[in-house]
Amino acid sequence: MRPVRGKRIVAILAAGGLTLAAAACGDAPDESPSGGGASAAPAYSACMVTDTGGIDDRSFNASAWAGMQAAADDQDNVKPKYVASTAEADYEPNLRQFVNQKCDFILAVGGLMATATEKVAKANPDQQFAIVDGAIQGAGNVYPMQFATEQAAFLAGYLAAGYTKTGTVATYGGLSIPPVTVFMDGFVDGVAYYNKQKSKSVKVLGWDKAKQNGTFADNFGDQNKGKSITNTFVAQGADVVMPVAGGTGLGTADVAKASGGKVSVIWVDQDGCKSAEQYCDVFLTTVVKNINEAVKEAVVNGASGQPLAADPGYVGTLENNGVSLAPYNQFDGKVDAGLKGEVDKLKQDIIDGTVKVESANAPK
Repeated sequence: MRPVRGKRIVAILAAGGLTLAAAACGDAPDESPSGGGASAAPAYSACMVTDTGGIDDRSFNASAWAGMQAAADDQDNVKPKYVASTAEADYEPNLRQFVNQKCDFILAVGGLMATATEKVAKANPDQQFAIVDGAIQGAGNVYPMQFATEQAAFLAGYLAAGYTKTGTVATYGGLSIPPVTVFMDGFVDGVAYYNKQKSKSVKVLGWDKAKQNGTFADNFGDQNKGKSITNTFVAQGADVVMPVAGGTGLGTADVAKASGGKVSVIWVDQDGCKSAEQYCDVFLTTVVKNINEAVKEAVVNGASGQPLAADPGYVGTLENNGVSLAPYNQFDGKVDAGLKGEVDKLKQDIIDGTVKVESANAPK
């Protein structure tokens, strides 16, 4: 599809739906950031709509906003601001609000926003949009930004299987949607690969990949639900848990914190030791979705007048560092050196294609 040229660029990024509840609207400071680009460039308004979670979900909304701010640091003509959605009914009005304000760049964060994104994009064919964790068919003005999180989650599953002391690990999601279940698919397959390589029988609770059926909190902002699910897993023997549930997952971190080192957590989206540093001592690692860099690049390109082409769009992989495992941080000395080496080799094997990672929920 041909990119829209010579038009005002409006980009919408929808990122998976792992969010907390918050209602806020804010602007970046009006002062030009130090170290930015040419001050002679016209002001470029970059406007962000969160999912039903707000700006400080310690997960992907926060990561997207960090990307907006990083773009402003890079280009001093970029002026970012945001509005938070408190319910799904807010998606379309919030998007249209920024269109009406003639924002140059509109960032919509949340895979659940796809329907609203499609409607607004098709109503504004002369503006260029983008969407994270999805692709809208028949809309040449929508730039898809997707992440092969199954690859990094595969590494996390292998790591969890090698690290567990009980022989049981677990995962659960916020909602049963592809941007969530793709993590769970990769995690389960990583455990299975470890079992095959080592002739072990580590069990996974919370997700059956073949049946696409498992445990969900049905929201992304209920820490008590996260605690309840995790306590059930722990009672069944799990000592490593990967919540793919935004703020709900902080309930899992609370359980791990109270366990005295018996339970550890694999976080998602942003490195948990940076986004929720108070729980760093329970985060074995994080399956990172590098949204902030993708957002930064899109905003900087828009501010520089570069078009965003719908085809091929962007897919973050292990090879281009769009997805990754975070450092082991406080677990660095607890993870066996041999296991670390196996994870590193497995990463390269996936990049080389020696090991195939497949998920029906992966970007097409």
